[in-house]
Amino acid sequence: MPSTFKISFYAGALLAALIGLWLAQLWPAENQVRLHSEHFISQIEKRNWSAAGDFIAIEYRDDWVHDRTEILNRLHLIVRLFSSLTISAANPQISADSVAGWWSAKIQIAGSGAESAAEIVTRVNSMGEPFVLHWHRESWRPWDWKLVRVSNPSLVVSDEVY
Repeated sequence: MPSTFKISFYAGALLAALIGLWLAQLWPAENQVRLHSEHFISQIEKRNWSAAGDFIAIEYRDDWVHDRTEILNRLHLIVRLFSSLTISAANPQISADSVAGWWSAKIQIAGSGAESAAEIVTRVNSMGEPFVLHWHRESWRPWDWKLVRVSNPSLVVSDEVY
């Protein structure tokens, strides 16, 4: 009759190996950049500003000279114009190494709400250039990525809109 300890040991070793394999496929830089981008967009869609803010680095700066606080405030102002909002990304492209990465996709939005919501939907959906989210790994932990910049050359942001 085999030892209970021996069976438990092998079962635990097998479970640890399976968890290790799962984590090994989850932690590569490209996968983390993809997951962080998808989750960031999802939090904006859900209007979860504290969770969206957790993705943005303290040193965030974008092409429109917004910092972390200002981008969160502007996102909040724009998204509240929608009673319903769906954000989707078409054909995302990802590139990453151990410390930095980018995610690029044409963003499509759908939704309804205030009168200006329809104009925002039309404007965003008609852009020819993709949005590029630039990510930076903050520490030795493989899941610690923060958004440091967003760019889109075809988007012109005016202070008059806000």
